Amino acid sequence: MSGKLYLVGIGPGSLEYATPRAIEAIKGSDVVVGYKSYLKLVEDLLSGKEVVSSGMRHEVERAKLGVELALKGKKVAVVSSGDPGVYAMASVVLEYLAENALRLEVEIIPGITSALAAAALLGSPLGNDFAVISLSDLLVPWREIERRIELAARGDFVIVLYNPRSSKRNWQLDRAREIVLRYRTSETPVGIVKNAYREGCTVEVTTLGGMDTEQADMLTTVIIGSSRSFVYDGKIITPRGYKRKYSLRG
Repeated sequence: MSGKLYLVGIGPGSLEYATPRAIEAIKGSDVVVGYKSYLKLVEDLLSGKEVVSSGMRHEVERAKLGVELALKGKKVAVVSSGDPGVYAMASVVLEYLAENALRLEVEIIPGITSALAAAALLGSPLGNDFAVISLSDLLVPWREIERRIELAARGDFVIVLYNPRSSKRNWQLDRAREIVLRYRTSETPVGIVKNAYREGCTVEVTTLGGMDTEQADMLTTVIIGSSRSFVYDGKIITPRGYKRKYSLRG
């Protein structure tokens, strides 16, 4: 008899920002599967459970194992940081089930993705339409990523950049900035958040022309404002449009 597979988003890191349902699912599972760094964030919930951890780039193996264990009748939690459906485990697990024509009870438990965590620390940069783009070209060709940046910049979307820089991918963020500067001024507000809601969290508000791209890493989220975004009292604000129709003066 089949068990159940939970695809759990634990949010940005601290358990106080995980949902009660995420915590409940992990506590109620027989097995917890995840990337070792993410499992450390929920280690207080893992007592007495079978825990399977692995390193980066082993997402397919984790998906297969989680499905196999659930098909054997166990309750399995596959853990992702942020939200499981945003650059995380939900897509690979569901693709694996579809590719192999397998049926299994799956519950996807949402979490706060880093775009939202970073935005909360920066003010309200996502107050209007925005695009989220990963700069990692491990699974998506760089030409395709570059095209998406171009279109988002041309459309005047606020742009959220995931995976902006690593030790081996050290030029993509500079290239992204170069593309956006074709459509935005150098004074466009930019927010750089590292380790959002985790130990070592840093928050910087800067500009598109003045940002220090070398400070970014894989734990950094970069938010580039639209042409309407501005900074007040250290916070990035992207207007929703209320000022066009209503008076905001007291």
